[in-house]
Amino acid sequence: MNILIVDDSPDQQLLLQTILSKAGHQDLLIADSATAAYAQLGIDQPQSNPHAVDLILMDFLMPGIDGVVATRHIKNLDALRDIPIIVVTAKTALGDLQAAFSAGAMDFITKPVTSTELLARVNSALMLKQEMDCRKAREVELRRSNDELQRALREVKVLKGLVPICASCKKIRNDQGFWQQLEEYIQQHSEAEFSHGLCTPCIKKHYPGVYPD
Repeated sequence: MNILIVDDSPDQQLLLQTILSKAGHQDLLIADSATAAYAQLGIDQPQSNPHAVDLILMDFLMPGIDGVVATRHIKNLDALRDIPIIVVTAKTALGDLQAAFSAGAMDFITKPVTSTELLARVNSALMLKQEMDCRKAREVELRRSNDELQRALREVKVLKGLVPICASCKKIRNDQGFWQQLEEYIQQHSEAEFSHGLCTPCIKKHYPGVYPD
């Protein structure tokens, strides 16, 4: 799963990369600013080829656009709102953490970063992302199945309402006012098919010698 590291410090980038890669996380992307992260994600660049990202490690303090603003911007986009964001920060004041969570961060890691805390929080976030992806896939499949069912139901032909039928010849008057044979009318207005034969009373009537009374 792809992890995007957003940090303006090369030393911090290297530290996070080293810990994650040693733990088996090889699909790592690096951005040294919020603007670079936007480019990686394809934000405001419709012609770009964005990377699929499953987790973002977002530095809190960066020149220009800080981590809180960047997190809020990403979370406001429908296509990206499900990506979990963990804020990496040396600021532990309650107001700073509240700002990060209000922007949409799911968790935070304090600096200096330790491998134990980093891997525990990263693994937890990636498990959550996998569960969310599975849920979304199930919802898509459910919608597809429901659409197919609705389409099939619309295609079903149903006979209902008052159908004018001749009491003598048993022909039916269709919607255009013409009289049709019963089986022709039913075939046009339903999925029924006919197999032809004679009932016992008709056999006795037309072939009196076949069945003894």
